[in-house]
Amino acid sequence: MTDTLERPTATTLDAKIPAGPLADKWDSYKSDVKLVSPNNKRKFKVLVIGTGLAGASAAATLAELGYQVEAFTFHDSARRAHSIAAQGG
Repeated sequence: MTDTLERPTATTLDAKIPAGPLADKWDSYKSDVKLVSPNNKRKFKVLVIGTGLAGASAAATLAELGYQVEAFTFHDSARRAHSIAAQGG
């Protein structure tokens, strides 16, 4: 046993921000991004973290569009998450 902690090497995240002037970045990204074919939607699993009003709506909409969706919530019941938060808890 050693007295030093071995830390894992840091991973570098690639934000995939296009090069060039700030005003042109969104247009550049939209022209280069790959879209998901309707035939390939079932190959992708979408994770929704938080099932308040927005999270539950997003999960339901994506599931209706054909994606595999897994929703995670801290609360014991997903349908109560928004009302608990509204009450300050």
